[in-house]
Amino acid sequence: SCKLKEMRVVALLLVPVAFAFHGTAPAKVGTSLHAASKALPFMEAPSALDGSMAGDVGFDPLGFTTVFDIKWLREAEVKHGRVCMLAWLGFVATDLGFTLPGEMHKVSSVAAHDVACTYGAMQQLLLWIGFVEVWGSLAVAQMMWEGSGRKPGDFAYDPLRLTIDPAKKADYELKEITHGRLAMLAFSGVVTQAVLTGKG
Repeated sequence: SCKLKEMRVVALLLVPVAFAFHGTAPAKVGTSLHAASKALPFMEAPSALDGSMAGDVGFDPLGFTTVFDIKWLREAEVKHGRVCMLAWLGFVATDLGFTLPGEMHKVSSVAAHDVACTYGAMQQLLLWIGFVEVWGSLAVAQMMWEGSGRKPGDFAYDPLRLTIDPAKKADYELKEITHGRLAMLAFSGVVTQAVLTGKG
């Protein structure tokens, strides 16, 4: 049924929220030599979250950093944050009436997926985004296994030279990760509200 399909879409869209923040195993009861987490003072600070990355406050209640490399987790977090910042803007702009010319684009954000599938646009997106992902994965592989020294999410793309000053760069990195985390939650919320209420 249509309602079941909508619920499945909502469920799939909420999956990334579970991975929006770095997650560590609960602290053991008793005396510990480890410092307390800034985000969760009743838990030990995860050893992988040493404060060297922007926005790191020791939040890892599910223990992801004990299973996965912190660089891979941060790469995923930055990427999803960037995508969701653009996705939220596009979703809201479309429902406010800012669309491309042509009848196929005169639909709500929720209906856009099915319309794009009908016209073949989703297949094109899959092709081109897949190409970008494969190309980008080379930089990630070099960071993870070849010791390139690259920071997670850094593609050395700064045409306006905004990050020449180290203090400004640190400030921008903190703003980006903070806004990205907010955008992941915001996009999940706006999609859920649009699907459940039928209003964009």
